[in-house]
Amino acid sequence: MAANKTDANDADGLAHLAEVGFYKEVRVKSFDSMLARTLVAARTRLVRICTELSNQIRGLMKTFGLIVPAVMGTRFEHKVGELLTGNAELAQIIRPLLEAWHAVRLRAAELGRKLLADARRSEACQLLMTIPGVGVVTATSFITAIEDPTNFKHSRSVGAWVGLTTRRYQSGEIDYDGHISRRGDSHLRGLLYEAATVLLTRSKSECDLRKWGLQLRERLGFKRAAVAVARKLAVIMHAMLSTGEPFRGAHVTD
Repeated sequence: MAANKTDANDADGLAHLAEVGFYKEVRVKSFDSMLARTLVAARTRLVRICTELSNQIRGLMKTFGLIVPAVMGTRFEHKVGELLTGNAELAQIIRPLLEAWHAVRLRAAELGRKLLADARRSEACQLLMTIPGVGVVTATSFITAIEDPTNFKHSRSVGAWVGLTTRRYQSGEIDYDGHISRRGDSHLRGLLYEAATVLLTRSKSECDLRKWGLQLRERLGFKRAAVAVARKLAVIMHAMLSTGEPFRGAHVTD
């Protein structure tokens, strides 16, 4: 509100806000939570780099009519080596990329094994992984984001905190709901959406949550149904951490 914005005026304004208590306290994550989140982020980044390198190799080789089949892991490396046989000039360009891909893949696997070992020692992770579609990365990311379940008075608040509830606009006679707010941890929101997608498409579980999501898919379409299931997952996962009970596929209501 100052007429002239300077560093001194900003500092004076912040001092006044602190003096009158017109602020909200921010929860600082613990060292262990930040360490686990860093592990997840580092592994995710290495996996993305590995994917980018493999796509780059496929694209470069396709220019010369060498099509790499849709294979992964060591089979990808062997197929690339077979296609490069007899083409020494192209091999001099592709092999450094292939070696980099191999090195990054090994490091990503190492971090993945560490993440899995930590999850096996965590009772909370084992508890959340009883939910169909929820794996090690999603469970670890959710626990490190929530930390203590008592940070939220109601489980329903977690859906809004992650940004999976609709925004509302109201002015006079105008009152409508828009798209989801997309506030909070975007990485966790993406993982919950991915878990919901797996639950709706790949899981063979006949839990009420999946049935509810499939019914929504018929009425609203897949994307909206997946978002709704992701929000329900956030609420259920918080409730499970609060009570310590495993997933039982309890009845789901709108």
